[in-house]
Amino acid sequence: MSLLLACDVGADEAATWRAALAAALPGEHLVETSDAADDIEVAIVANPRPGALAGLPRLRLIQSLWAGVDRLLADPTLPAGVPIVRMVDPAMNVAMAETALWAVLALHRGFFRYARLQREGRWAPHGQRRADEMVVAVLGLGQMGRSAALRLAAQGYRVLGWSARPTAVEGIETHAGAAALDALLARADIVLDLLPLTPATRGLFDATRFARMKPGAGFVNLARGAHVVEADLLAALDAGPLRHAVLDVFQTEPLPAGHAFWSHPRVTVLPHAAAQTDPRSAAGVVAANLHAWRAGRPLAHVVDRARGY
Repeated sequence: MSLLLACDVGADEAATWRAALAAALPGEHLVETSDAADDIEVAIVANPRPGALAGLPRLRLIQSLWAGVDRLLADPTLPAGVPIVRMVDPAMNVAMAETALWAVLALHRGFFRYARLQREGRWAPHGQRRADEMVVAVLGLGQMGRSAALRLAAQGYRVLGWSARPTAVEGIETHAGAAALDALLARADIVLDLLPLTPATRGLFDATRFARMKPGAGFVNLARGAHVVEADLLAALDAGPLRHAVLDVFQTEPLPAGHAFWSHPRVTVLPHAAAQTDPRSAAGVVAANLHAWRAGRPLAHVVDRARGY
């Protein structure tokens, strides 16, 4: 049996993945072409090109190296009925929680404003609120959302969690369902988006939703660029209610040269780097899933195709 590695990434990143997977899967036959299609039962993928998994008659398992699988599910040639397992890397969860804490702290304490004042050569300290006076809404309570919510709560922030369906997180006040979302947004000083991309969340943040946010709120998107109507976000920053946006993801990536986000004084741009998958730990996750599959044990984090994650 062969394992297909289908990654549409840069050469250096692909080489790093090959080395990490070879170390975690000694003795396995790892291939990068489907020339021996009849021998491939498992595909390990990262942003595979459309059609990369077509024509594999013995394919029985698809293991994603990325947490998000929306691009994979959008491939019309994706084999039906084959289980897809998304990457849930503990190291990635920690990294996302760290970035979330940095963004929230910088918004809370006005550090982005101080950076602008430095460029202007102005000394203008402002007042400082305590963390327990700040309400942070964490949207999305999957693995990353939970990690971020717990890290923020540990730093003293008043954290409100929201998800499409009821989800309990110890020590966090949680809400669920579309009816609860607008009321939660109106309470939040900072809104942190860690939702999956689904038909229900595509374009979720539009002019109507931004208008329902608390005046002076900060917005952090570490999830998916397609959640945001970018023109509406720019309008909300220019005319209110938003004070500042921290964006790690965009409709088009890399963010095109000349895009308004690059130069907007109330936008901080990250190059989709909030939490990168660590090949060393992720390769171990792949190995554990492969061993479980071969032993007939339940797989962790199987994707529900209908839900999109």
